[in-house]
Amino acid sequence: MKNLCLLALSCFVVLAVVQSAHAIPAFNKEFENKYVKKESTNDSEKALAAAVAKVKCNVCHMGKTKKVRNEYGKALDELLDKKTDIKDIPKIQAALEKVAGMKSNPNDPSSPTFGELLEQGKLPGGEESAAPAASDGE
Repeated sequence: MKNLCLLALSCFVVLAVVQSAHAIPAFNKEFENKYVKKESTNDSEKALAAAVAKVKCNVCHMGKTKKVRNEYGKALDELLDKKTDIKDIPKIQAALEKVAGMKSNPNDPSSPTFGELLEQGKLPGGEESAAPAASDGE
């Protein structure tokens, strides 16, 4: 009985890890296809590639929980549904393009757009994307 419970728990953990690890790889892949140029000689493009490689999921999220999104992640979340849009590459690309034109701080009309930040080699969610956020208990 103990072994059966251990096996069931192990299966549950594996499924949870696989599901979270593959939550939205298509969104990340399309972001990288569009913005990350790993072999570039341009300093801004190299800086962005290094920053994206460092923060990984935190391009859109903050901290360790994927439920907390930065402003960039919130803007994309408004346009994409992780269940229905995961295979819709044209929709993902259109959402990335639309969000690139949005202000990085919706409360500050003089803030740069997400696209301008990306062109400067900066993370679209801001430097706080690189730092862990306080745990929200989830």
